[in-house]
Amino acid sequence: MPLICLSVNSRKIGAPKRGVGKLVMPGTGGGIIRMPPVQQTPTLDLDDKCTIKVDENSPEVEVLATDLKVLEELGRGGYGLVEKMLHRPTGIVMAVKRITSSMNDESQKRTLIELQTCMKSDCCPQMVRFYGAMFREGDVWICMEVMDTSLDKFYKSVIASGSRLPEPFVAKATLSILEGLNFMKLQMNLIHRDVKPSNILLNRAGAVKICDFGISGHLTNSVAKTINAGCKPYMPPERIDGDNKVAYDVRADVWSLGITIIEISTGTHPYGRWKTPFEQLKQVVQEPPPKLPFDMGFSKEMFNFVENCLMKDFMKRPKYPELLAHPFMESARNEKHFSMSQYVQQYLPEPTTDPVAETAAQLSRVELQR
Repeated sequence: MPLICLSVNSRKIGAPKRGVGKLVMPGTGGGIIRMPPVQQTPTLDLDDKCTIKVDENSPEVEVLATDLKVLEELGRGGYGLVEKMLHRPTGIVMAVKRITSSMNDESQKRTLIELQTCMKSDCCPQMVRFYGAMFREGDVWICMEVMDTSLDKFYKSVIASGSRLPEPFVAKATLSILEGLNFMKLQMNLIHRDVKPSNILLNRAGAVKICDFGISGHLTNSVAKTINAGCKPYMPPERIDGDNKVAYDVRADVWSLGITIIEISTGTHPYGRWKTPFEQLKQVVQEPPPKLPFDMGFSKEMFNFVENCLMKDFMKRPKYPELLAHPFMESARNEKHFSMSQYVQQYLPEPTTDPVAETAAQLSRVELQR
């Protein structure tokens, strides 16, 4: 606030007399106190826009929320909606995850962790690339790289065609997932806590990337303390069993990876649907762990890898460095004849040769639906 300088004489100052637009103090010889101008409360210009950078070689672009057009819904879950959106001024197509605002502390914590994780994911090609984030009508919008499909949808489309995923595909996809999880552990000190086929994305280039870091947990002394996270069909015994569920580490994600490998390789989740928590407790904690079928032609390296991932005693279950050195992962690195991109493109719709026409067609479909 600016200083007010007054010139007063020695006469007694009484109550002030108000005039129009001024304050006159008795005993000041008619001196006028000039009030300071009203200070406007500063506002942070964070709403409805962000600056994005699609890749290292592209210029920064300011994106306004009002310039984004919804093309289609890509998915939704308990913590947000993901839509494919077009930035009309530039033609950039991106995935936008809209996280509904909440006064709940746990929800705010998850949102912050997801933002922090996304911002650091640029350095890892096995994690979905983060573009930027903005606030829109109280919600958080996370702008990120758009992928072509999820592993969940992809393996189901392959099964529906009368085939199943070949082992080289499973091996290379597993290698990418492991490298992404290992990056999270080493560079961010995080565990994912929700590894499953729907949180693994693919594109036409054959890239496999992990996403959805909304419930990722910071490691405290290498142990995650909370259990209110993760998808139950992929949850390891130590997170279900009352004696151990308060303490677990990255090996919880290793178990989830093992369940995921069985599911995408056979076309069926190894566990049936549970009607009660007691059924889950009995099957996951008390019964032997699931295994790959012997009659589907899988290699002994793949059998052994999955067995290691699904060791009931998590203290004996290997961590990422040991798994990355496993012969099954070595086979993925050394396989030069199998093309991930060619295989993925077999089961994805043919892209239009004219991206402008495709965008126009998508916009037309959106308008027709309204």
